[in-house]
Amino acid sequence: MNQSAIQTFRDCIPLFQVLADEARQDIILLLAEQESLTVNEIAESSRLSRPAISHHLKILRDNKLVSIEQKGTQRIYSLTLDTSVNMLKKLIELVEKECL
Repeated sequence: MNQSAIQTFRDCIPLFQVLADEARQDIILLLAEQESLTVNEIAESSRLSRPAISHHLKILRDNKLVSIEQKGTQRIYSLTLDTSVNMLKKLIELVEKECL
């Protein structure tokens, strides 16, 4: 496998780590269904506390999987998957090219 393919694998590690958590998966799936929600709305649909939801949203935001829109005093979260999806597509293409 060439160095570019290896680097692409390495670049995807943080994304895999973020996506490995069940709570974050649940938040992503909820936002996929509802488009945009506040922390309180997400917490109402979760078994986790509001602070725990905020923690997971920060991780998702830091990894560019969600974005925040400020509306008055509310922070509205929505998915922003383009960067991650493109990264995974690149990885899949490299695996198909290099490994199959």
